[in-house]
Amino acid sequence: MKKTIQTIAVALILLSVSLMANAQTVEKKSLTIDGAKKVIAAAVAYAKKNNAPGGVIAVVDEGGNLMALERLDGTFAAGANISIGKARTAVLFKRPTKAFEDIIKNGRTAMVALPDAYFTPLQGGVPITVDGQIVGGVGVSGASSAQQDEELAMAGAGVFSAEMKTSETMPATKSPVLFFDASQVNASFSKGAVLLDGTDRNYMVHTSRRDKPGRAEIHTLDTDILYVMQGTATFVTGGTAVEAKEIAANEIRGSRIDGGDTRQLKKGDVIIVPNNTPHWFKDVSGEFLYYTIKVR
Repeated sequence: MKKTIQTIAVALILLSVSLMANAQTVEKKSLTIDGAKKVIAAAVAYAKKNNAPGGVIAVVDEGGNLMALERLDGTFAAGANISIGKARTAVLFKRPTKAFEDIIKNGRTAMVALPDAYFTPLQGGVPITVDGQIVGGVGVSGASSAQQDEELAMAGAGVFSAEMKTSETMPATKSPVLFFDASQVNASFSKGAVLLDGTDRNYMVHTSRRDKPGRAEIHTLDTDILYVMQGTATFVTGGTAVEAKEIAANEIRGSRIDGGDTRQLKKGDVIIVPNNTPHWFKDVSGEFLYYTIKVR
């Protein structure tokens, strides 16, 4: 009987020690090689879908150590080291690297004194998060712009969130039928306006109106589908936007386009302009009305 009591006491002591140990530790997630390859695959897929001209994608673990790297065709050689630096900065500082680039632009230049081995304050680095825990970082360098570097990095970093969303059972939602009568449409065309915004949907409908040439435009995320209702215009696509500047997130404007393909648009024509494609109304004859459907 005495031995039985002693055995039970020892078991209780071991159980209590085990519970105390578990209470002082947390389950920690980590990024595997397969996970790093998934991040790169998602970034590469986004690059191909959006016609990115190049880029180096680097993935590091929680400590900033390189796990995987892929260099797309046409990317400059130094892109590898820059992308690793961006990924390392994102994970070690637990913030997207664009935040540091903005801080320096706003005058806090002392931050550039941090060691290069740990700090690359260039847009294009994003932490990789799983269930609220930062498990690594992804950095991209060498795409068409700093904005596109970040978009590729975000596509890679978001691969695990996307998997979680698709694995969850989501209740079916039914979108309402939307109707605009002729008076609403005519009123919208009279000034050129947004007929339907992009709230809770991946598309917008504009009733667009022009009576003179415009600026060269590049939408980094939106594909434009144009349907001409009235008038004629000279429309240029492709080529190179001259004096191109980013005027807002994902929106670039230039003074004109050099090169490219020129078409004469008239009533009934439809033209689809993929995202990241320069386009420009070079000349407009009279009042030119057209629908623009923006798909993101």
